[in-house]
Amino acid sequence: MKRLVLPLLLLAVGAISAQETASTMQDEKNNDYNRWSVEISGGLHKPSRPFAPGYYTKTPDIGQVGLGVRYMFNDKFGLRLGLGYNNIEGDEDSLPFESSYYRSTLEGVVNLTSVLNFSDWTNSVGLLIHGGAGYSFMEHKSPVAIDGNDNMLNIMGGITPMIKLGKSVALFGDISAVGNIRQTLTLDGTQRNIKRDVDGFMVNASIGLNIYLGGADKHADWYSEEKDYQEQVMLLEERVAKLETDLIDTDQDGVPDYLDREPNTMSGVAVDTKGIAVDKNNNGIPDEIETSLDDRYLKKSDYVKGGGDDNVAELLNKGYVNVYFQFNSDRPETYSLEAINYLMKYMKDHPGSNAELIGYADELGNPEYNQKLSEKRAKRVYDILIASGIAENRLTYSGGGEDTTVDKSSSPARQLVRRVTFRLK
Repeated sequence: MKRLVLPLLLLAVGAISAQETASTMQDEKNNDYNRWSVEISGGLHKPSRPFAPGYYTKTPDIGQVGLGVRYMFNDKFGLRLGLGYNNIEGDEDSLPFESSYYRSTLEGVVNLTSVLNFSDWTNSVGLLIHGGAGYSFMEHKSPVAIDGNDNMLNIMGGITPMIKLGKSVALFGDISAVGNIRQTLTLDGTQRNIKRDVDGFMVNASIGLNIYLGGADKHADWYSEEKDYQEQVMLLEERVAKLETDLIDTDQDGVPDYLDREPNTMSGVAVDTKGIAVDKNNNGIPDEIETSLDDRYLKKSDYVKGGGDDNVAELLNKGYVNVYFQFNSDRPETYSLEAINYLMKYMKDHPGSNAELIGYADELGNPEYNQKLSEKRAKRVYDILIASGIAENRLTYSGGGEDTTVDKSSSPARQLVRRVTFRLK
């Protein structure tokens, strides 16, 4: 028993000192979990010593109850003030006697549920250990009624498994060892106790309820600060990831995709706050490139004046009709589908005609890559024409690589060379 004194006292002192260490951090987390609880318990006990010759108790015997209040400094350490009562009587083979033992104990509590990360595998099973010291006294009622009480000190330690029943209550079992220091009389009260050090000893086995006080969702018994921190970090990472996704600007027009009403705007043209290309005359062509396209395309009035299919053939062969593409893409701009339609209608009206499709790219990027990109653009137009009913043997396609005829520092000018041109045969 002497060997238990120092560890139990250190456990109680350690729990007290943990308050100061944890107080700063806990000030910010006061509302995360409940800290107070009240416990009620009762059950079996086995007083072991000291007894005078001829005096015994049942093994075990029903006859002990307990009441306690506990405060947790954080999710790992706390303090418990416990009160206990043991009714000690002899069994059938013992000389008759009756004594009452009263105990008060201040203990440090360690929540192994949190320390050992029980939350990794369960949310309803917990474990506490406790230890400390306090004051006790005993009343001897028979065979000798002694005036006054036998006052003594006690040390106590135990282990408490728990099962969570709900937000505010948990069922627990507890096994505790109690040692008495400076006990004057034997437990039966008939003889003086020769040994006045830690000689008195009993074991209590209890079952009871923890009633949690407070308005938070959890008590410290079931709260894991580490797990809560990990969940908060995960939540922040998800929010950052969502923010990064929201800020992606696929068409690089300065408006994030989550606000962009036109996520495939042509590169380099002005847009409004909703990411829509500025088109004041509502003709479907961004204003910034409309003048350049006017220079490339023949106006309807000029076409009528020139008259007939010869004009169409001339426009196609001389590069007035082109299919334009987005930056680093083989997808034609929507407005350029009309150019493909010109060639398709001409070839259907002239079954003996053939056409060569030549793709180009601007000067940005690697020349080898741009050569392949120009071929892909010509192939894309080729595929559209085949799907529109033009026979494969009437079409050929090739890549012209980079078109170096414009100032590559000008975004609208680069738009004009990202194209596919036609040559009729």
